[in-house]
Amino acid sequence: MLSVIIITKNEAQHIGRCLASVAWADEIIVLDSGSSDETVPICRQFTDKVFITDWPGFGPQKQRALDKARGDWVLSIDADEEVGPALKSEIQQAMQQNQVQGFEIPRLSSYCGKQIKHGGWWPDYVLRLFRRDVGRFSSEVVHERIEVKGAIRQLNNPLWHEAFIDPAEVLHKINAYSSLGAEKMFNNGKRASLGKAIGKGLWTFIRTYFVQAAILDGAEGLMLAISNAEGSYYKYLKLRELCRNPANK
Repeated sequence: MLSVIIITKNEAQHIGRCLASVAWADEIIVLDSGSSDETVPICRQFTDKVFITDWPGFGPQKQRALDKARGDWVLSIDADEEVGPALKSEIQQAMQQNQVQGFEIPRLSSYCGKQIKHGGWWPDYVLRLFRRDVGRFSSEVVHERIEVKGAIRQLNNPLWHEAFIDPAEVLHKINAYSSLGAEKMFNNGKRASLGKAIGKGLWTFIRTYFVQAAILDGAEGLMLAISNAEGSYYKYLKLRELCRNPANK
């Protein structure tokens, strides 16, 4: 039995395609943290296991979803991801392997309509398929990971990921993730200056565009390098502000 777990908030533009791509699973569990759009009604067209919760962070929220799963195997996917027919078949075959406890899946992401093959985005292996009784999520509020006890192998067919639809979504995610990243670093005792924020942003652009060859992805590759640099810059800038806030001292 396969359980698919998904967490959502205001994902109406993505979630229908995501759920349709995993409608073949034995169980679909959705945890929504207060969507104000049509996310929840769309989800209820595909499953009756839709739960409304508060928001404790990515790791704890995904662990809540995992705790509700009943399948022998669990597939954790995001609302902006899809499982194609080839990956579906490979997942079904993979679950027959008794000596493997988890599988990493290569993720093929699109940026403003173009699939990106460079810039550190491909192949982006992510551990998403695992036996329920040997896996759990780390407690990080952002950049959480699945911890699996046992052998892990890699699948061949990609998980499709619509990372950013348009520049507006790019800006929205830069703001959200840079805030979460700054909070995580602050809680871990990290500190930053304006100079460090600028330096991190510049190096992120150079690494993405030249070292990881996003230049080969054309205009979207340049856009990706710039947005990556912005995300890094603002994360450290926000960390600087957290450090300077008297209430945090």
